[in-house]
Amino acid sequence: MKTIVMSILLLMGSSVINNAQGVQSNNLNKQKNSNMKNQSEIYFAGGCFWGTEHFLKQIRGVESTEVGYANGNIANPTYEQVCSGNTNFAETVKVVYDPQEVKLPLLIDLYFKTIDPTSINRQGNDRGSQYRTGIYYTDKADLPVIQATVQALAKDYSKPIVVEIKPLSNFYKAEDYHQDYLDKHPGGYCHINPALFEIAKKANAAKTAAKPVYKKPDEGTLRSTLTAEQFAVTQKNATEPAFHNKYWNEKRPGIYVDITTGEPLFISTDKFDSGCGWPSFTKPIDKSLIKENIDTTHGMIRTEVRSKTGDAHLGHVFPDGPQDKGGLRYCINSASLRFIPKDKMQEEGYGEYLKLIDNDK
Repeated sequence: MKTIVMSILLLMGSSVINNAQGVQSNNLNKQKNSNMKNQSEIYFAGGCFWGTEHFLKQIRGVESTEVGYANGNIANPTYEQVCSGNTNFAETVKVVYDPQEVKLPLLIDLYFKTIDPTSINRQGNDRGSQYRTGIYYTDKADLPVIQATVQALAKDYSKPIVVEIKPLSNFYKAEDYHQDYLDKHPGGYCHINPALFEIAKKANAAKTAAKPVYKKPDEGTLRSTLTAEQFAVTQKNATEPAFHNKYWNEKRPGIYVDITTGEPLFISTDKFDSGCGWPSFTKPIDKSLIKENIDTTHGMIRTEVRSKTGDAHLGHVFPDGPQDKGGLRYCINSASLRFIPKDKMQEEGYGEYLKLIDNDK
């Protein structure tokens, strides 16, 4: 099937680029030792290498893939020579991976999902010795791992496993039009069920850190952890003096969080000098983080701003901010905030907000 597809492409004018470089196994070992100290490599033959490559590159920890021809009997073969069946090459994918992120047994287990390991010289609609299955290694230490993993997987099959397990004797990069073929041609021929690509993505997905849970402390805790001014501002709706507070003139990039809960509220990118003597922001990080109340104290009608989770008094919002940024001025007490500078955000658990900070500031 794949041979037919390629013939049509060639008739339409696709040129065969024969600039592949052969790499002998001893050179591969030298390169590995000198340039791949934190990497490992393994070679999988699984039928048409278009789909096999696309599948393997989905796995987290796989750092690069390359399709080519392995373990044949001539130098620098072309695709046509490999298809002739006279060169003994197998269509193969070179996989460079980080063993700290993905272990070899998992790679082999996933690879088995894409093949019929009991079929000789046939995968999907493709027939010929170039479509045989094989696992080829360059590090002798990998052999017992490969053998043990395949032996364990063999228990799931009623027929003998015919996957070759051999050292890599040679590998020649395939023509450029074969590389990343399914990226270039998303609807191109593939013998692998597309649903398996999603399985590959999720099989070794990075674990996401649990979202922090912000909760308002009880009054006793607040009295013991806040200063008298911080308690008066956040819990009793007091106002600190203008120009005599911690952050009114703070210009460093960073994040401002609720002093009572630690929940992020404002980012330095949205801070501006309003001349009022208190920290001023054009907007909160997210409107859902705050709540607004009508404040009629002191003979005025104002809009009070409070943190939603901590219910801490923050300040007020006024319609006299920069017009090009929405026209609002969130006038916030320093005593209701804690500032974490940009270079400390990651270690204090606010790394996900770094993308919000303007790098030019």
